[in-house]
Amino acid sequence: MGYRSTIKRNKGHRQESKRYTVGELETMPLLYPDLAGIDIGSREHYVSVPGDRSEHPVRTFGCTTPDLLEMANWLKLCGITQVVMESTGVYWVPVAMMLEDAGLKVALVDARESHRLSARKTDVYDCQWIRQLYACGLLRNAFRPAAQILLLRSYWRQRQELVSMCATSLHHMQKALELMNVQLHKVISDIAGVTGMRILRAIAAGESNPESFVPMVHPNCKCSSAQIVNALTGHYASEQVFALGQALRRYDLYQEQIAELDGELHRSLGELPPKQNSEPDVATAAPKSPDGKRRKNQSHFDLAGEVRRITGVDLTRIEGIDALTAFTVITEQGIDMSPFPTEKDFASHLGLCPNNQITGGCVRKRRTRRVHCRAAHALRLAAQSLARSKTALGAFYRRMKARHGAAKANVATAHKLAKILYRMLKHGEQYVARGLEDYERRYRERLLKNLKRQAKTLGCELLVLETGEVLS
Repeated sequence: MGYRSTIKRNKGHRQESKRYTVGELETMPLLYPDLAGIDIGSREHYVSVPGDRSEHPVRTFGCTTPDLLEMANWLKLCGITQVVMESTGVYWVPVAMMLEDAGLKVALVDARESHRLSARKTDVYDCQWIRQLYACGLLRNAFRPAAQILLLRSYWRQRQELVSMCATSLHHMQKALELMNVQLHKVISDIAGVTGMRILRAIAAGESNPESFVPMVHPNCKCSSAQIVNALTGHYASEQVFALGQALRRYDLYQEQIAELDGELHRSLGELPPKQNSEPDVATAAPKSPDGKRRKNQSHFDLAGEVRRITGVDLTRIEGIDALTAFTVITEQGIDMSPFPTEKDFASHLGLCPNNQITGGCVRKRRTRRVHCRAAHALRLAAQSLARSKTALGAFYRRMKARHGAAKANVATAHKLAKILYRMLKHGEQYVARGLEDYERRYRERLLKNLKRQAKTLGCELLVLETGEVLS
């Protein structure tokens, strides 16, 4: 039998109280009876199985490979076919790999969604609690791309770390120059360019005469010879020259490792099959800049061509999206968009949409979820690059910035870029750029439509003259 509950209203409200009919509570069915829960740790793992599968339903295993093999064998003896665990740091990776190799299905869940309701917390309770929640369908699987994408993601993340180390080495070079009062960065735009590297290598080799650096300057440099001599006149201390040389050698080493990693990445990309609707293959030469040389931090092969081959669409046609940004999204989210039913789900997974928290019928917070997603970070940087773009996306960014500020404009534009990427990867649609004039025309039409509707509610009529002026 059901029962009725009455919601009390505050004094002064004349609305009638709402009544809800609620049925009897039933025990939730188990969706996954052959399930085990694991509480991941850095030194030991706690494993929980149903109580009727073993005399000791909770056991502890170490982190070594023999311990993990023993865990897999014990789970098989208990009749377990699926395992659920929290994605805790990187400690879950070897456990998941060993269990998958043993033929068990592994499910990952977000640790924030599996917190215990009870105040008492132990490792034994945690492994039991996560098993019970997932068995009843109260936890969602964390997203994991395909195995081939995971391989590319590992290479690409390693490459991003090497690029970051190169930037750190450049900072060390800049610090050594500042301590020697050598103002190289004030006469050239990039100390890692052709001219900058020539001068840095000469200083590391022991050269200190400012006049000898003038022939090393590229002809396109806008500064005069006198300005270059004045900027490179400094106190060349031996300890700072030594520090500059070490930073320069580290930079060269990281660049060599990036080139080696690009070769391995190119080989792994060649093993992926092309998309059925992909465009004809293009030459796999490295992308060239206008002066015929590879740009800094760009890949040593045609990354845009490889992305076009495996996806079937040219993602670099989107304003603000280059080959590096497109490949970052692919390695983090994959090519198959089937795990995300709609583009809104995809944007929500990236944390690029408002997280409306409603309490008492009122929205208390709208802030986006705090997620650590490399793809979302790349899309935010791409959105920021559209600030001065004379395109429809650039106009949208500027309009959102004028209305809500730069931070929200970055998120809103990144959200739009994410939806475009989703449609292209999901349906194989080619991107057709909208011009600035077309965007402004449609925006003006929407404004006029809203003004007409507001005028109608006020009992007025809105007339639009041929000159574009509006009369009410």
